[in-house]
Amino acid sequence: MNFARLSCLAVMAVASAACNRAAPNATPVAATPRVAESANATAVSYTGQDVSDAWIYLLGRLLVLRQQKADLAEGFKWNQIVHRKPGEVDWPNPNLDVAYSEAWVAVDEDSCTIVTVPEIKERYYTAQFLNGWGETVANINERTQAQRPAGDFALCLEGATLTLPANTTRIDVPVKYMRMLARVELGDAWGQAIALQHKFSLRATGSVEPPVLPDIPAFDQQHLPGVEAFENAAAVLDSEQDINPGMEAIAAKVRAIAARTNDPAERARVDKVVREMAQVDLAKASPTIGHGTVRNHWVRPAVAGVYGNDWLGRTLINLGGIWANRLDEVVYYKGSLDGDGVQLNGDHTYTLTFPKDDLPPKYADYFWSVIAVDPVFSRVLPNPENRFLLNRESGLKYSTDGSLTLYFGPEKPADAPDSNWLPTPKGQDYRLTFRFYGPKGGVADGSYYPPPLVKRS
Repeated sequence: MNFARLSCLAVMAVASAACNRAAPNATPVAATPRVAESANATAVSYTGQDVSDAWIYLLGRLLVLRQQKADLAEGFKWNQIVHRKPGEVDWPNPNLDVAYSEAWVAVDEDSCTIVTVPEIKERYYTAQFLNGWGETVANINERTQAQRPAGDFALCLEGATLTLPANTTRIDVPVKYMRMLARVELGDAWGQAIALQHKFSLRATGSVEPPVLPDIPAFDQQHLPGVEAFENAAAVLDSEQDINPGMEAIAAKVRAIAARTNDPAERARVDKVVREMAQVDLAKASPTIGHGTVRNHWVRPAVAGVYGNDWLGRTLINLGGIWANRLDEVVYYKGSLDGDGVQLNGDHTYTLTFPKDDLPPKYADYFWSVIAVDPVFSRVLPNPENRFLLNRESGLKYSTDGSLTLYFGPEKPADAPDSNWLPTPKGQDYRLTFRFYGPKGGVADGSYYPPPLVKRS
């Protein structure tokens, strides 16, 4: 059984981290002049757009904290690796082309974490490390460590002075606490991939104090928090500094708004703005992944894995595809509409045809795949065939002219090779995600987009 999943949304490059980022056609809610931006101000005035910006910014951190708390409740221990079975991970948009190993990693001034990476050839792999905002702070693979891609690597806090074991490559990171995702391409030899996956290991060189995680409200993708997002905002921000420069002003807005929500009238106002404006702003930015670019009704993200001042993009990606990697590792295209701009739905059948001189392998050094996910929770859609993706291991059949046609529909079209058909649930909206690992050519430079989806019935 093959799998796969969507990864990321990505988004509009915000002109400034502290700017008013109004979504298209957004209507200000109870706007008032801003007279202060200090977390210590006792009488801060802020506009509806300030509330929207602050809520969206804060939500990006809450999403990572929510997953961290879920992992620790499941039984994760700091600096201990968990090897997942293929398809076993449970978060939005995992990639089911790979075997995952996961961990929460802690380092400090007196302790590094040694990551052992096995020798892997002719198969995609990486050990990715992300901070508490979903920012990638390191990747370990043959691309980032060309001189020595396998062996022991010490993740150390920047500035820490420690003596490391011999033959250990030091990698400095700017944060004490990280999420690790090791990915090993499954390919057509799953047993080999899983054996390699289990050779990844972690060990701390000393004792590290785990963080005290702040309380956060309970929520999911369909029920995002309202004003309660601000209830413990100061502790949430204090628990993980944003490593991107220029975020002080937007963080100060969060603190100022949070401080004012102790007043019942202000609390009611903020809640109204969040539900009537901020959540609408976020929803309006989602279809194009914020500042993502669109061609043939496929959306290419503008950012993923590292975000700079694009906190809107970061929040959207954490919401729809947490743990996204950098765009030099993988590029994701989101397809929710057919070639006529109509929402994809399982009542219909669609085709996706690549000419013989422009086939997907042309744009990936490693592998490509396409999957269908639900549009709310970004989960892979079940189907009676237990077929969840199309990729190079699917046994695809090519046309006599060398072109490749993929089929998406509730039943296999009579003229479709079985291997080229991805079943989709009848009566349900969905979206497709196209992945290119090791992007090259037009995928790497942003000039390529998959062909439009053609509705057949």
